Amino acid sequence: MKRIAGVLIAVVAGAGLASPALSDSTVSPADQTAIQALIAGQIDAFRRSDDAAAYADASPSIHDIFPTVDAFMAMVRNGYQPVYRPQSVIFGKVEPGTMGPLEKVYVTGPDGKNYVAVYSLQQQPDGSWKINGCSLVPDDTPSI
Repeated sequence: MKRIAGVLIAVVAGAGLASPALSDSTVSPADQTAIQALIAGQIDAFRRSDDAAAYADASPSIHDIFPTVDAFMAMVRNGYQPVYRPQSVIFGKVEPGTMGPLEKVYVTGPDGKNYVAVYSLQQQPDGSWKINGCSLVPDDTPSI
């Protein structure tokens, strides 16, 4: 399943899904707030085992790859335990990326290890944001 998660990142990154925010060199404070609220909402949905709500926060591109809630949640449970059941969550700053905004989220997974979850976001035609992928990297940086 980790292979599927890696494929998910590669497919989403290579899909050419440009966001309207790309024309700006920075992400507006309102969009930063909306993006962080979206990610926090999905993590909260994972914690509550509200699979339908977590799936609703994913972009149409993710829905194309994982066409059912069950398929999406199987991928999350198998490849993204640190965001599925985090012990702690700290948001970094939303930054512009080549395919849309990126948000670094610093999480401590259920295994007690630290990770950086880099979320890619996609702005929808109505101006709302959806999660368009997540890359999870172990964070070996010593904490204070």
